[in-house]
Amino acid sequence: MQALRLSAVPLALSALLLAGCGNTMGNPGSQSNPNTGSAFVIGTDAPLASVVSFTATISSMQAIDANGNSVSLISGTPSVDFARYNGLQTLLDVNSVPADTYTQIAVTFGSATIGYLQTSAGSAPTIQTMDAAFTMPTVTVTLPNPLIVSQTGPVGVRMDFRLDKSIQVSGGEITGQVNPTLDITAVGPTDPGAYIDEFDAGVVSVDSSGQSFIIQGPHGRQFTVNVNGQTEWDNGESITDLTSTSIVQISGVLDRADSTIDADEVAILSQNGFYAAGQVTYVTAPSPGAAATDFQLYVRGTLPASGDGVTLGQIAQVNLTGSEKFFIYWMHNRFTQFFFNDTTLLPGQHVAVGGTLSGAANGDALTVKRVVLRNWGFNGTIVPGSVDTANGSFQMTVNGFAGLLIPQTVTVYTATGTSWRMGFSNIGDVAGSTNIRVVGLLLEDPTSGDTILLARYVDNLNG
Repeated sequence: MQALRLSAVPLALSALLLAGCGNTMGNPGSQSNPNTGSAFVIGTDAPLASVVSFTATISSMQAIDANGNSVSLISGTPSVDFARYNGLQTLLDVNSVPADTYTQIAVTFGSATIGYLQTSAGSAPTIQTMDAAFTMPTVTVTLPNPLIVSQTGPVGVRMDFRLDKSIQVSGGEITGQVNPTLDITAVGPTDPGAYIDEFDAGVVSVDSSGQSFIIQGPHGRQFTVNVNGQTEWDNGESITDLTSTSIVQISGVLDRADSTIDADEVAILSQNGFYAAGQVTYVTAPSPGAAATDFQLYVRGTLPASGDGVTLGQIAQVNLTGSEKFFIYWMHNRFTQFFFNDTTLLPGQHVAVGGTLSGAANGDALTVKRVVLRNWGFNGTIVPGSVDTANGSFQMTVNGFAGLLIPQTVTVYTATGTSWRMGFSNIGDVAGSTNIRVVGLLLEDPTSGDTILLARYVDNLNG
């Protein structure tokens, strides 16, 4: 595939990338109790190509000081699908812990399941699950830099569960054995490793005059979210549009004064008390380029946690009537409707849908009112000779589950706001690499019909 050579579209792509990459950090403050401080946990992952889910129970997560004293960083025993985020960071928990200098983190896992793609000649791929067995249920990591908890503001740890190095494979088959490989580092609230890329939650209450609202996250914890004049709202909405049946996606940082969340971005995913998110696996349209009548969605997340006819790790049918609102998370200009609507839905896109759960027991009855395109991590290999440093683009072949949905070569576009991670510093580094992950927005170019990817993060997976 040749790089796109269009008159208006490259300018639109640049505008979309620049609009979606600005992060605003919090301001310094202090805690009210001099004997404790706030400690938060950020989670992310790098999954194995064929693994579509890895749901594990965290039995405990302890911070340990030099004298062997330990404190808990996690409330309860949350169950987390570590394969869900794929390069995106999410908030797992925030707790008040004794002020101290902690040099180690010990994580103990309980039960876990692996969802993986099963392929066989002559039949459609299916999703299978198996119970996982940890070779070491408890992993203790010595921090490169200590976690120093004090009253001056929240600090935390970023836990990257390297599923690509943890899930054991023999003869090309997943065995079910997991040797957990964790990359854990201490981070401050303004560090890139502490940024909350994606946090989905239900709205509990709204204080419009105080420019804040309370949300309940997927593990039952409640958090206060602050907004201001710099907070961006998708779809032209605002805090006055929030109700107790709203489900939102937020991005931002923890406030150093009180450990609330300062939101850079808010999207209302649903106004009807239900949402589901995952990857589009199939799109039904009466003819090429026509509006889609429905699509299949591999469900990676829901609120409420479960519902009739919509099951985590399974495929649900989403009907479209033509009256849905389509928009792109992080994008705020007139080009968004041009790039994402019911005629440009693609297999492999990561979307959230919002509507009512009523009738979902019948797959044909699940009808939604909002469809939001979101960032997702696509693992793959670079097409040799495709790196164009002058235009900030390259081509990649997508692997794994998404690769079956996207068999064609994808052109990746980067911009000044693209973040380079895990050993990359700029597009010049890409030419000498092979394995890569691009976290961004998968789109169909509405003029050429080519598949393109707007990069928010570009990660080196060779290490």
